[in-house]
Amino acid sequence: MKVILNEDVKHLGELGDVKNVADGYARNYLFPHGYALPATEGNLAIFEARKAEIEARKEQKRKDSASLKEKLEALEIELTMPAGANGKLFGAVTNQTIADYYAKNGFEIERKKIEISGLTIKQTGNYKITVHLYESATAEVKLAVKPQEAAEAKKETKKAEKKAEVKEEAPAEEAKAE
Repeated sequence: MKVILNEDVKHLGELGDVKNVADGYARNYLFPHGYALPATEGNLAIFEARKAEIEARKEQKRKDSASLKEKLEALEIELTMPAGANGKLFGAVTNQTIADYYAKNGFEIERKKIEISGLTIKQTGNYKITVHLYESATAEVKLAVKPQEAAEAKKETKKAEKKAEVKEEAPAEEAKAE
């Protein structure tokens, strides 16, 4: 069945696209939710009249994705993760980790649009990840995964200081007891 998309539908198309879909998909999902209309002559004429508006919207999306690409490529991601002495991470860096990083920095990027070669990163080092934007536009982003050594060193120093304090207090208490 041919339909005209009334809204952007993931994995199908954008507003104004004419698509051929299964009858059940159209009747049970697209039509009830208002995502599409049957591709009749009347509906095609309505969308032809709105063609300039639809093209302007698509052009705006292209411009937004171009500016987002520049911003993403200028921003180098630096993640500090707990790691062993050999550089192997105790967890993994996934596309969700990177999506969370972007959310903290004011970017709204779906995790499904972030592509990591090998699906996860399990070693410290420098990597390149791909972020899919609008249509075929992609951004190559630099990612540096560093071990969390500084924080661990501080914890070890604090533990050593506490042990030293406890040892110093113990002889003083023994002297008081005598």
